[in-house]
Amino acid sequence: MSADESGPSRPPQRIWAEPAPGKLMGRGHNAGDLLEAYDWDVIERRDGLLRVGVHLPDALRNPKNELFGGFTPTYVDLVALHTYWAGREARPGHPWLATLNMRVDYYAPVRGPRFEIEGRVVNRRGAMTFIETLFFHPEGEALAYGYTTLREV
Repeated sequence: MSADESGPSRPPQRIWAEPAPGKLMGRGHNAGDLLEAYDWDVIERRDGLLRVGVHLPDALRNPKNELFGGFTPTYVDLVALHTYWAGREARPGHPWLATLNMRVDYYAPVRGPRFEIEGRVVNRRGAMTFIETLFFHPEGEALAYGYTTLREV
């Protein structure tokens, strides 16, 4: 079978990488779409810091109408990856990032309808980057904390 018969060999389209103005990402990313990250508002983005305003999708709520705790690490992972790139420009051949370790602590239920998440680079050392992620009620109460180790691969 020739290359023409099997289709062109090219990287997958990343439509999620082109967000609407003021948004973190576009549609088309599996985890991002689950969290409805295409609707997240970027509050602040600079080198090593990302703060976003998010909503709590109905599909992610537990029977008490709070964020089901098992989804919290998905938020932490996605925000950590975007925090890594915050204030930096992706370059051709930019590294793929692998999540090596993640810890999540829960302080209070995330009830929504809106909350904020802040990611901050704690340290970059060689191929490793360490990122902390905090969930806040809009009035400032800390709700959850995550710590993620990313590695460039």
